[in-house]
Amino acid sequence: MKRKKHTSAEDEAQVDMTPMLDIVFIMLIFFIVTTSFVKERGLEVNRPKDNQNTNQPSKSLSIQIDQNGIIKMGGREVDIRRVVANTQTFLAENPTDSAAIQAHEDTEHGTVVEVMNQVKEAGIEKVSVLVKS
Repeated sequence: MKRKKHTSAEDEAQVDMTPMLDIVFIMLIFFIVTTSFVKERGLEVNRPKDNQNTNQPSKSLSIQIDQNGIIKMGGREVDIRRVVANTQTFLAENPTDSAAIQAHEDTEHGTVVEVMNQVKEAGIEKVSVLVKS
């Protein structure tokens, strides 16, 4: 038997890809068929209605303290011991949750803190301090 020393490129071994492609397509079909396309369910959220009336802005309580410690509420001079009563009267007429204390820069700190405490005691939680120079 004679052997050829040089073989041509056509005689080399080749891998047939057809069976591998068949298996890949069969697996693809299997996964498509077995996958369930179910819509995921979530929780239904019942949000409360917004019951705040946006047409009426709330009127804020305004308190002025001058450099001598004189307290004015609504343009009237008020004694420091009557701030709670005057604040409650204001709240009865104008429901609000905020107050602004406008203090002169030379006002004693203790006076401003006392007014803040009395306003909070009357029922207003949001108190801001403005310094007037």
